[in-house]
Amino acid sequence: MAEHFIQIRQWLYPFSWLYGIAVRTRNKLFDWGWLQSKSFDAPIICIGNLAVGGTGKTPHTEYLIKLLKDTGLNVAVLSRGYKRQSKGFILADGTSTAVQIGDEPCQMKNKFPDIHVAVDEHRAHGIERLLSLKSPAIDVILLDDAFQHRQVEAGMNILLTDYHRLLCDDTLLPAGNLREPRSGKNRAQIVIVTKCPPDIKPIDFNIIGKRLHLYPYQQLYFSQLRYEKLIPLFHTATSHTETLQGNEQVLLVTGIAAPGPLLQEMQRRAASVRQLAFGDHHAFNKKDLQAIERQFMQLKGERKLIVTTEKDGARLKSHPDLPQSLRPHIYMLPIRIQILQEQEQIFNQNIINYVRTHSRNSQLSERKDAHTA
Repeated sequence: MAEHFIQIRQWLYPFSWLYGIAVRTRNKLFDWGWLQSKSFDAPIICIGNLAVGGTGKTPHTEYLIKLLKDTGLNVAVLSRGYKRQSKGFILADGTSTAVQIGDEPCQMKNKFPDIHVAVDEHRAHGIERLLSLKSPAIDVILLDDAFQHRQVEAGMNILLTDYHRLLCDDTLLPAGNLREPRSGKNRAQIVIVTKCPPDIKPIDFNIIGKRLHLYPYQQLYFSQLRYEKLIPLFHTATSHTETLQGNEQVLLVTGIAAPGPLLQEMQRRAASVRQLAFGDHHAFNKKDLQAIERQFMQLKGERKLIVTTEKDGARLKSHPDLPQSLRPHIYMLPIRIQILQEQEQIFNQNIINYVRTHSRNSQLSERKDAHTA
C-alpha cells in the first residue's frame, strides 16, 4: 500500500513542477513590487505555514493571544474563516457560530470572549475595519493562516513546520504538501518546529536547525503540544468526568488533519477508545450525528463518554441536529503549546518587544513587562 502511494506521488511530480513555476512567479512579482503588498501602521503578526494540513496554528495563535492579553494589550485575531457559510467582514460576538465565522475563529472567541475576533477573506479590508475600532483601540492584530496572503505585509511572520513532516523533507503540491517552495521560509522572522515528541533529544535540535538552513535574522524555536483536562461541551455534562479514572469507554470523534496524537493520548487515559474520524474541518450532517449516536450507544459500561477537539466542539455545539441525549456526554480535550529548551521567556520577550516597538500607542512602551523574569 505504501509503495503504491509513493508511486502515485512520483507520477504527480510534473504537476508539482508546473505548480511551482506559477507560485514562484507570483512570489517574484510581489518581491519586485509589481504586485503590491499593503503595510499598516500597527503591529501585525502572521502565524502560518508552508504545508497544507495541521501544524498547530490555532494553539500557537491562542498562545500569543494569552501572552499579549496578559501583558495588558488589546488583541484582535483576523482569519478568513475557512469553510464558513458567509461572506465579507464579520466581527464575532457571543452568539457567533462556526457556520457563520468558521470553527477555529469560533473556538478562539469562545475561549477568549473579551478579545476581538473577525473574519474576512480580504485580509487588508479586515485589518482596516479592525484598526478603525475605538474604545478601546486595537493594539495588535494576529493573522491566522495568512503566510501566503501576500497582499498584506505583516510586521512579523511566524512560520510553523511539523516535526514529523519538516518543510525541508517535503515537496510541492500535489506530489507533496507544500503550498509554495521551501524558499518561502525566508520571509519568516521566527520559525517554530511544532509537535515535537516528548523524548526529543538535545542533538535533534541541532540537527534540525542545520537542516532547515535558516538565515542569521531568523530565530528558531521548538514546541510541544500539551493536553489538558477535559471540558464539558455543555453545562449539562457531569463534572466528575473531567479527570478520567482509567476505566472509561470513550468514543473519540475527530474532524482534524492529524488525529493520531490525540488518539494516543486518549488510549493512555481511558480503558477503551473507539475512534470515529472525519476529514479536517468536516461539516457534520444529520447522518454523521446519527452515526455518532449509534456508536456511542454500542459502548459498554456506565462510565462512557464522547471526546472531541475544541475545533470540532465549536461545530457540534451549535448544530441543530445534535441529539439531546448525547449532550451530557460530550467533552472537549483542550491543547496548549510549550516552548522547549527553556526558550519561553526569550520567545515571549521577542513578541512583546516587537509589538511595543511598532505600536500606535506611545504608552505601551512605558508599560511594565509582566513577563520579565
